[in-house]
Amino acid sequence: EEGNFHDAVIKVFVDMYHKGLIYRGKRLVNWDPHFETAISDLEVENIEVAGHMWHFKYPLAGGQTYEYVEKDADGNVTLRETRDYISIATTRPETMLGDGAVAVHPSDTRYAPIVGMLCEIPVGPKEHRRLIPIITDEYPDPNFGSGAVKITGAHDFNDYGVASRNNIPMYRLMDTRAQMRADGAPYADCAARAQEIAEGAAFTPEEIDTLNLIPDHLRGLDRFEARKRVVEEITAEGLAVMVAASSSGIARGSQEAGDTRGEPEDEGGLVPYVEAKPIMQPFGDRSKVVIEPMLTDQWFVDTAKIVGPALDAVRSGEVTILPESDRKVYFHWLENIEPWCISRQLWWGHQIPVWYGFDLSAPDFHDDEGDGTLDLVEMLRLLNEGHLGPLMECGADVAGVTEAFHERLADLPVPLASMQVVEVESRDAALHRLASALADYTATQDPTHLVYPVWRDPDVLDTWFSSGLWPIGTLGWPENTQELQKYFPTSVLITGFDIIFFWVARMMMMQYAVVGQKPFSHVYVHALVRDEKGKKMSKSLGNVLDPLDLIDEYGTDAVRFTLTSMAAMGRDLKLSKERIAGYRNFTTKLWNAARFAEMNGAVGSAGAVPTPTATVNKWIIGETAKTRAAVDEALENFRFNDAANALYAFVWGTVCDWYVEFSKPLLMDGDAATKAETQATMAWVIDQCLILLHPIMPFVTEELWGTLGARSKMLVHGDWPTYGAELIDAEADREMNWVIALIDQIRSARAQMHVPAGLYVPLLVTELTEAGRGAWARNEVMIKRLARVESLSDVESFPKGCVTVAVEGGSFGLPLADIIDVAEEKARLEKTLAKLEKELGGLRGRLNNPNFVASAPEDVVDEARENLALREEEDGKLRAALARLAELG
Repeated sequence: EEGNFHDAVIKVFVDMYHKGLIYRGKRLVNWDPHFETAISDLEVENIEVAGHMWHFKYPLAGGQTYEYVEKDADGNVTLRETRDYISIATTRPETMLGDGAVAVHPSDTRYAPIVGMLCEIPVGPKEHRRLIPIITDEYPDPNFGSGAVKITGAHDFNDYGVASRNNIPMYRLMDTRAQMRADGAPYADCAARAQEIAEGAAFTPEEIDTLNLIPDHLRGLDRFEARKRVVEEITAEGLAVMVAASSSGIARGSQEAGDTRGEPEDEGGLVPYVEAKPIMQPFGDRSKVVIEPMLTDQWFVDTAKIVGPALDAVRSGEVTILPESDRKVYFHWLENIEPWCISRQLWWGHQIPVWYGFDLSAPDFHDDEGDGTLDLVEMLRLLNEGHLGPLMECGADVAGVTEAFHERLADLPVPLASMQVVEVESRDAALHRLASALADYTATQDPTHLVYPVWRDPDVLDTWFSSGLWPIGTLGWPENTQELQKYFPTSVLITGFDIIFFWVARMMMMQYAVVGQKPFSHVYVHALVRDEKGKKMSKSLGNVLDPLDLIDEYGTDAVRFTLTSMAAMGRDLKLSKERIAGYRNFTTKLWNAARFAEMNGAVGSAGAVPTPTATVNKWIIGETAKTRAAVDEALENFRFNDAANALYAFVWGTVCDWYVEFSKPLLMDGDAATKAETQATMAWVIDQCLILLHPIMPFVTEELWGTLGARSKMLVHGDWPTYGAELIDAEADREMNWVIALIDQIRSARAQMHVPAGLYVPLLVTELTEAGRGAWARNEVMIKRLARVESLSDVESFPKGCVTVAVEGGSFGLPLADIIDVAEEKARLEKTLAKLEKELGGLRGRLNNPNFVASAPEDVVDEARENLALREEEDGKLRAALARLAELG
C-alpha cells in the first residue's frame, strides 16, 4: 500500500542490514528492570540522591607486599608504609562479584610496583576467591579516592570502555529484573573457569556470558539486598579499610551500608571507611526505578559509518542550526558517536524483521554411527544439549527470508536438505516442532514430515529509529509520491534542545544514509517554557501550567501569541497567567477595531492597495508596509518574538490608538469622498492586520475575515502580501509623526502635572515653522480632540506658570498655574521620590553585594534586577515632573 509508514521503516532496516549498517551485538545499555527492556539515554533521569562510597582492600595474590608511598605537590613524602593490598572505593559493592580487573593510571607511581600482579576480590567463598589483574588505563583519576578503580565492564559504562580497550572479561551479574543471577553452573565451577581466564586462558564473549559468578548463597537476591550482604561479609572478614571514628564524612546509621556500621568501634577506635556523599542515580522516567547498566544482546546501527554526511552538512552550511550555540550540542554528540542501540524489549512498536533458525551444520551435529544418516537419538541429543546455535536472516516478511534459509539447508545431507521452512512463535516452539518432525521422520522415513522451524526476533525498534525516518516516511516513501516531490526536503524543523541528538541528529544521519539528501534546510531550536520565576515546571513543585487549561481560560490565540511573543532565540520563556491575560486583551482590542470598522462601513476590501488623498490615510498605508517588512525580516531570521511584537505595536499602538482615533472625524464629519476613501483605507488596513496576524492567531483572524464582508476564499488559503516601501509617502509620514509627537508630549505633560483628564486647556506656541503651521492647520481638529486642547495662541514668550512642550519645528506651552496647586503637587512628588530613593538604595545594595548575586537563586536575582530597572525608570519620570513643576515657579 502506498504511503505505509510501517513498510517504510521495515524496508530501511532490511536495506541497512544488508549494507552492513545494522548488526546484532553485545554491548552495555540502559536497562529498566521494571519494564525489562533497554531504554534510551533520553528516557533516563539522573537524580542526585544521598549515597555512600565504601572503601575495601583487595589483597595481593600469595600475600605479596609492596612499599606504598604518597607525596605532596612538592614531592615531599607524606606517607610510606608496606601494604599487602590495593584499596578501591565503590558506590556499588554488589558489582564487585563481576570485577574483571583493578585499573590504575599509568602515571600513578604509588602502584607502579604492583602493576601486572594479581589481587583477590574480597568477597565470595574463601576457597573459591577469584584473582584479577592490576592493569593501567587512562580512565582512573589519581586524585580521586585511592586512585584505583575496580573494573566491572558488564555493569558500568566507564568500566565497559576500560574492559573493551584491555580485553577484560565482562561478567553479567543480574537477570532482567535486576536480581542476582540464579542460572548456570555452580559458583565453584564458574569461579574456577574465571580464574583460568584471569591467568591468561583464551575466552569468547559467549562463554563469559554463561559464567555465573554470584556465590550460591547470594543467587536470586535483589541487587540492593545483595549489596547489604556483600558489605557485611567483607567487613566481617576484616577487609574494609578502617579509619578513625572521628574522621569527617564518615556515614553512620544507614541500612544501605550494611548492619556492621551500627556495631561498636574496634579497640583502636577505628570504623569501616564509608563516606556519605551525594551521587547521581539513573532512574527510568516512566518506571521510576533505578536503571541498571546491562550487557545484553541488542541490535545496533553502526553510526560511525553514516555520521559523516550529517556532520558535513552542518559544517558546510547546507543545513543551518539556530541558535548557533546549539550547533555545539549537535557536533558534540556526532563527533563522539557511539553505536546506536535500536532494539527494545516491549510489546508495542515496529517488530524487528529478522528470523532465526537452528544451525544444523554445527560441528556437534554429526552422524555418530557413520551410516550417512542422522537417527532420532543423535538428533534429539543435540536438541536437548542445546548445541544448535542460531542462524539469522533479514527480510521484509517471512517469505522474504524463506529462500535464504532454503539455501542454507541445501548444503546439509539428505533428507535435511529438503526440509520445508515454517514460521513458529518462539525458539521453544521451534525446538518442540523440530523434535516432533524428526520423530515423525524416524518413524515413517517420509521426508515430507521434515520441517525447518524459524521464529521472528521478538524485540521491537526504538521509537527514534522510526521517528528518524519522519521526513520521508510520512510523505509516502519509498514510492515517489507527489507529496514527497513537493515537501521533501522540509524547509524548517522546529524542535526542543533536549532532543537535538535523539531526533535531529538521527534524522540527519538516516536521511543521508537512506536517500542521500538532507531532511531539512533549517533547524530552529526553541528553549524551555518555565514558570514566571524561571523555574522548570514540575508537578512536585505545583507550578505546571497546562496549555489546555490556559486555552480554556484565555483562548487559543492568546496562548499562541503569548508564547510567540516570548520566543526569543536561545532564551527560556518565563510564562505567567498575567502575561497571557494581557494578550487576551490584545485579542479583544483587535476584535473591537474590526467591529468599529464594520459599524462604519469599512468592510470588504477588494485586496488592491487604496490610493488615498488624505494625509492620515496615506500615512497608515505606509505604516502597514513598514510593519509587513519588519514581520517578513523577523520571520526569515526566525525571530518569531520580534514578528509578534512588531504586530502588537502596529495593531494596538498604531492602528487602534492612533489611526482609529484619527479616522473618526473623517468618517463622521468628512465629505462623501473623504469618508469613502477612509472606509476603503480602513478596510484594507484591517485586512492586512488579519493577514499578518493569521500565522500566530489563526482562529480570531479567520473568524473576523469571514464576517467582514463577502470573501472568495478562507484567510488560510490566501496569499502573503508582497507590497513594499513604495507605499510609504514621505511627506505624510513626516507630518503624522509630528502630529503624534505633539499629542504625546502634551498628554505626558498633563499626566505628570495631574491635570484632570477631561479638562480642555489652552495651548501657546512660539517660533513655529511654516511646516509646523501647515501640519497644525490640516490636523487641528484631531490634535485638539486627542490632546484635550481648547485653542492655540501665538505668543512672543511663555508667561510664568507655563509648562513647555518641545517638538520639531516649534515650542508649545501649557499655562497650568491656575489649574493645579503647584506647592501641593511638588510636595506629593517629592514624597513619592523620597520613598522611591529608599527602595532604590536597598535594591542597589543587594545587587552590589557579590555574595547575594553568587548565592541567591537565579530567579531571585533576576527579580531584583527587574525591580531595579522599573524603579529607575519611575525615578526618571518623577524627576522630569519636578523639573516641569519648577517652570511654574
